[in-house]
Amino acid sequence: MRRLAKTLLAALAFAAGAASAQTPKERFDPLVDAVVARYHLPGIAVGVIENGQVVYRRTAGELALGSGQPVTNDTLFKIASNSKAMTATLLARLVQQGKLRWDDPVKRWIPAFRMFDPWVTEHMQLGDLLTHRSGLGEGAGDLMLWPEPNAFTRKDIVAALAYLKPRYDFRAGYAYDNLLYVVAGEVAAAAGGAPYETLLRREVFQPLGLSRCQVGSWRRDALAPVAVPHARRDDGFVALAPADPQVHPSTMEAAGGVQCSLDDMLAWARQWLAPTADQLAWLPQAQRDKLWTPYTPMPISAQRRAWDGTRLYAYGYGWRIADVDGALTVSHTGTLSGMYSALYLLPDRRDGFVVLINGDAEDARTVLIEVLLKQFTAPDKARGVAAYANELAAKESHRHASRVPDTSARRPATRKELAGLLGIWRDPWFGEVRLCPRGDGVAFEAAKSPRLRGPVLRVGNQYLVQWEHGDAEAWLHAPTDKAGNLHMSKVDPDADFSYDFEDLAFKRVRDCD
Repeated sequence: MRRLAKTLLAALAFAAGAASAQTPKERFDPLVDAVVARYHLPGIAVGVIENGQVVYRRTAGELALGSGQPVTNDTLFKIASNSKAMTATLLARLVQQGKLRWDDPVKRWIPAFRMFDPWVTEHMQLGDLLTHRSGLGEGAGDLMLWPEPNAFTRKDIVAALAYLKPRYDFRAGYAYDNLLYVVAGEVAAAAGGAPYETLLRREVFQPLGLSRCQVGSWRRDALAPVAVPHARRDDGFVALAPADPQVHPSTMEAAGGVQCSLDDMLAWARQWLAPTADQLAWLPQAQRDKLWTPYTPMPISAQRRAWDGTRLYAYGYGWRIADVDGALTVSHTGTLSGMYSALYLLPDRRDGFVVLINGDAEDARTVLIEVLLKQFTAPDKARGVAAYANELAAKESHRHASRVPDTSARRPATRKELAGLLGIWRDPWFGEVRLCPRGDGVAFEAAKSPRLRGPVLRVGNQYLVQWEHGDAEAWLHAPTDKAGNLHMSKVDPDADFSYDFEDLAFKRVRDCD
């Protein structure tokens, strides 16, 4: 028995020694390669930090499929909602400088600020803008942010908040929103005396040496290489190449408008994991702790419990805080029009990683996050890429079969069928839309969001809009009450929450031109 125990211990020691002897390239390359192969990704950049030092960088694929231009460490990717931590950090800088307080009423800085509930208007503080506990529903008002480009302004967003009805009480629960981060950016501009974009460059990018990160207005050709987003079409991807070489500021910069390279994202991550004396002078530990304090509990999915044993999951100021296999993680992800990102930090170990993908690749990101996390938190529990990917595919197949209605019998709706709905309709926050004849059929067109347009189709006794951009189709619901409101809803109830059609209530204002 003693001999057997000694043999087992020797085997375990040998295995541990073999694992530790692996180089980072030997550990991580197979994981990245397997994810790229499984999901046929157009391009990817991955970086890993261990004990505060960058130990691994990997890029693969192209800026745009078929271009022959490779992704590099300097390639700019949209980091989407990973921008939120940068916005929160900008605000922390202004607090540190005495220009703001975390408990400042929002109205002190933006007098026009109004929420649907007057009490909430008076009591919402700066910190509330960052913690997804405002009472707004998930993704409320996001149709003013995307699809891009659109004609909504930040002033439009501030004005629209008064018309977005809450889904629950103020500070009573969690629902992810973007609009209040836009407001937070405007608070920063008011307190800092300069536009949000100027402040972010001056207070965050420049002090940290994030020389490739961009926000606001810049030219793609002057800052090449720049990754092109890709949309999924059937079994592959199609590049969504921009027509304009000039990048223009959007309404949503503070919520998700930053673009950065892999090297800059690794520098951003390192200053959280192993800050230098200069970086601690730039942002003292007290403010860093404030950003990473859990303020709003978040729901823990069955998958997260099963994969990671998570018991704590909460939102701080621009960050998500969770335990994974007993280890503390601070993280965020980003999703925006054919771009996916992830940043994970394990502060107690000074480890972390960055993932940047230029394609619609939610499952690919989920799998890659999990296999990378397990390298740090529980190598003995690690499963292969295929195991996680197959599990997600099976869940999606079941979800689609049980949740998504069959619309294959669709056909163009006629003017006669829709005679009672034809006209110009207006929602108080989204503005006007046209339901008017086009050719032999009827088309839906949003005045301020030109990509929200498409033909109206009939499916049985229902009508849907088939968007020309190909994503998140919407049902049209004719008025059924005295209010005479035209409503909409997602055909796929689980489509991206930013397509918040359910928050729209249109009233007819005039005939088609």
